[in-house]
Amino acid sequence: MLLNKKISVLAFVKLIRYNIIAICSYAVIVGMLDQYSFMAKISVPLALTATVGTVVSLLLSFRTAQSYERWWEARTVWGAIVNDSRTLIRQLMEFLPDTPDKEMQLKTFVDRHVIWCYALSESLRRRPFSQPVITYLATEKIDELNIPNALLTRHGMDLSTLNLTEFRQVQIDSTITRLCDAMGKCERIKNTVFPRSYSLLVHVLIYIFATLLPFGLDDQYLYVETGLTILIPLMFISIERTAILMQDPFENLPMDTPMTTISTTIEINLKQMTGNPDTPPMPASNTYYQM
Repeated sequence: MLLNKKISVLAFVKLIRYNIIAICSYAVIVGMLDQYSFMAKISVPLALTATVGTVVSLLLSFRTAQSYERWWEARTVWGAIVNDSRTLIRQLMEFLPDTPDKEMQLKTFVDRHVIWCYALSESLRRRPFSQPVITYLATEKIDELNIPNALLTRHGMDLSTLNLTEFRQVQIDSTITRLCDAMGKCERIKNTVFPRSYSLLVHVLIYIFATLLPFGLDDQYLYVETGLTILIPLMFISIERTAILMQDPFENLPMDTPMTTISTTIEINLKQMTGNPDTPPMPASNTYYQM
């Protein structure tokens, strides 16, 4: 997730560098054709070019709105995971009977849930599991296709063995169900691909706009004509690229939902709630984003 006071313009330019090269090359070629070939006599009304530009603007507006909605939904889901994680442990602290095993039972749930958060974030980014997750899975002998789902299943199995009233079991199970729902929402966002045909349409219209624009401008100023042919389509490309980065919030990129940071926050909260002294510090970000 980008931080408010540290946004790297150079990093964004690096992300769209190939688009910049393509637009610049295309603008120079079209500009040269408009000046030095038989196409110099062709004149396209600016009203037609403006119409294409308006269509591109409307499509980009829709694209950006839909992409932000996906990004915001992902952040909202992880906000709910934070709340339900705290609720789960608080319920266990309140509902478990005061027996010699209570502290160990709480630790079991806390450790498993912390691993669940990290495993979910790493599986959504399709990254190799971190060492704490690998160690826990090996210790508990968990080897399933969907590791986060397997960990929630262990939550449910352990819940059924606790000495709790039916009402209290239902309350805790409802919290685990909400965590499962949040996991499913994240998987839906991850696995639902934004239609590629939409991106193709926007790209084609941007290049059509870049083709028409020089033929509607004054041919006396080649550099101004070429500059405008580069600048305006490049603005469209930048907006579209921003939308593409937002539409996939689990791709291990700077604009991602900060799942690792959120998971660390959950770990700190749960261990502090249960009095565990092995609480990790919150990592400070030395870049313009946090993961």
